[in-house]
Amino acid sequence: MSMQVIFLGTAGSIPTPKRGLPSILIKREGEQIMFDCGEGVQRQMIMSGAGFHKKMKIFITHMHGDHVLGLPGLVQTMALLDREKKLEVYGPPGILKFMEAISETVQFSLTFPLEIHEVIMDGVICEEEDYTVEALRTNHVIQSFAYALVEKPRPGKFYPEKAKALGVPEGPLWSKLQRGETVKLKNAQVIKPEDVMGPPRPGRKIVYTGDTRPFAALAKFAANANLLVHDATLDDAMAERAEEDGHSTPSQAAKIAKKAKVEKLVLTHISARYDDTSAFLEQARKIFRNTFVAEDFMKLEIPLSTN
Repeated sequence: MSMQVIFLGTAGSIPTPKRGLPSILIKREGEQIMFDCGEGVQRQMIMSGAGFHKKMKIFITHMHGDHVLGLPGLVQTMALLDREKKLEVYGPPGILKFMEAISETVQFSLTFPLEIHEVIMDGVICEEEDYTVEALRTNHVIQSFAYALVEKPRPGKFYPEKAKALGVPEGPLWSKLQRGETVKLKNAQVIKPEDVMGPPRPGRKIVYTGDTRPFAALAKFAANANLLVHDATLDDAMAERAEEDGHSTPSQAAKIAKKAKVEKLVLTHISARYDDTSAFLEQARKIFRNTFVAEDFMKLEIPLSTN
């Protein structure tokens, strides 16, 4: 199952000629999962090749304008394109009132169901058949949540030779075993999935912090993630300003990544004061080597574990 992360907007607070406002999009089979929705996001989606008609969920970290003001425009664009599938939006308290105010004051009609969920506590906030999305309250200047997309474990590897040796005929019974079901043969012998399959294989995990100062609970939340997308608004020389404004620096993000033992760290929410981000890489890579700075339209493939 393919999984691709597209960085639609990587700036902090205000856009620049090179960077749009915060948003990342995860394309997972026929579904799109968006974290944050900065202004102009629908243009970024068009330029990245994302679609407006697919199954989709949007998770807003907090109610600062650069993270949420793209939502009304995206919803209207979808309606103008005659979207029919339900759109689910998750966000902190205030997201429902915000969207109600837009619908009352801006004249457009929806062509699809819009379902809004307010996130009020840590834990699993969305559960699907094969993945969950978890929330964690972060350390910003207003209420804000980090999100983790966590795939459920996949069945272990199926060994046809074991099935044959146990007398399981190829066909529907093999399929049942691969789905985790116990089967019964004509001779009344019971075959369990673990008799013909390896141990469950872990799913993938992507963590998006939104805006935050570094804090201890984040490392546990991001533990063993394939990808950690972390706020790094200001460089290490401006650590005091970052603390005042509720943000992190490259070294701070790298320390979290190292403690969490993630596979890859991507720094985002870059302040408009920086045109050259080479210092960000230098500062972070001293602590966590597998670090990158996000750029608009950068794409990352997140492969399945082969273990």
